[in-house]
Amino acid sequence: MNTERHGITIGIERLNAETVLVLKASGKLTHSDYETIVPVLESSLSGLSSGSFKMLVDITELTGWELRAAWDDFKLGLKVGTSIDKIAIYGDKNWQELAAKVGSWFISGDMESFGDYQSAVDWLTD
Repeated sequence: MNTERHGITIGIERLNAETVLVLKASGKLTHSDYETIVPVLESSLSGLSSGSFKMLVDITELTGWELRAAWDDFKLGLKVGTSIDKIAIYGDKNWQELAAKVGSWFISGDMESFGDYQSAVDWLTD
C-alpha cells in the first residue's frame, strides 16, 4: 500500500544571527492542509519577538496544489505579507521563479527563488 504524503511542516530556526520561519511543502497540498497549518503558523508568528520576519520555503518535495488550496495559499500571503522582510524559496521547479515574482506583489518585503538551500540561506541572511 502506498502512502500519499502531503502537507506543510513549520519550524523556527536560527540561521547565523537571524531568526527564520522555515516551511517545507510536500506532495500535493489540499485545503485541509491549510486548515491545519494556518493556526499553527499564526501561533508561531505571534511568538516571534519582532513584528516582521524572514521565511525560508523548501519546495523540493512539492508536487502542486488543489485549486482551493492555491486560493488558501494566496489568502495566507495577503494575511501575513505585511510582516515579511524576505522570503527565500528553494527547489527545482520550473515555475518557482515566476511564483516568486508574482508573490512579491503581495508582500511588503523581498521574495527570491533559488535552486539550492545554501544560495537561499546566503541571500536570506545577507
